[in-house]
Amino acid sequence: MPIEDPNAVVLHREDLSPVLTILRVAPRGWELPDFLPGQYGTIGLPPTAPRAPGCDPDPEPLPPDKLIKRAYSVASSSVAKEYLEFYVSLVTSGTLTPRLWTLQSGSPIWLSPRVIGTFTLREVPAGMNLVLIATGTGLAPYVSMLRTELDVRTGARFAVLHGARHSWDLGYRSELTTMQRLAKNLAYLPVISAPAAEPAPWSGHSGYVQHLWERGLVAEAWGVEPRPEDTHVFLCGNPRMIETMLPILAAQGFREHSKKSPGEVHTEKYW
Repeated sequence: MPIEDPNAVVLHREDLSPVLTILRVAPRGWELPDFLPGQYGTIGLPPTAPRAPGCDPDPEPLPPDKLIKRAYSVASSSVAKEYLEFYVSLVTSGTLTPRLWTLQSGSPIWLSPRVIGTFTLREVPAGMNLVLIATGTGLAPYVSMLRTELDVRTGARFAVLHGARHSWDLGYRSELTTMQRLAKNLAYLPVISAPAAEPAPWSGHSGYVQHLWERGLVAEAWGVEPRPEDTHVFLCGNPRMIETMLPILAAQGFREHSKKSPGEVHTEKYW
């Protein structure tokens, strides 16, 4: 079977650091489907695509007739249909991201015509407050949610808790800071775990993202305590963060959500 042809193009690339980039990918000759904030799309490149300098070689030979595909949460608004935006972290030993790092604006790429996933606000009742907790690129689905829903869910409070190692790893920081200034119902709480490595003194929160919750900073920002009766909590990113947060939330009466047993805690592990 012949390998699938590229059906999209890199519209824009924005490097946030040597290992973090934002890619906007536009379909070529077809229209993007409707999707919900929090869902994910799949992008791909052929195995013949070059790897970025400094990355490890492929760990094993790749089938020459199959695209290398990976799923990434969409960061763009579901209302803007010109492109899909992806927030990507370089894995030097991986098979796809070292190849993505060679792309520039105008580069061809394969994009799945389907955007899917259940990590959405579909089952969150209107008026419920939202606490969106992420590590690293786990922030991406929340950016889509805020870009789409912040102006719509006017009766709800939002809080974004984003943890990273360094300040330069806090993607979308400028946009979220601006959102917070313009939207009185949004609290943006970034935290870094290695403040001693900062080139300039860090005046923000230090530690891990779960510490922000334990310190009561959401309640401080909102002026009221988040409760299972009025708040849903989303957890996305490092599985260790999710495993740490679940018992903390359970002790406060929050239940993990599933189709069979609805609850207030929604999870998405990134590896």
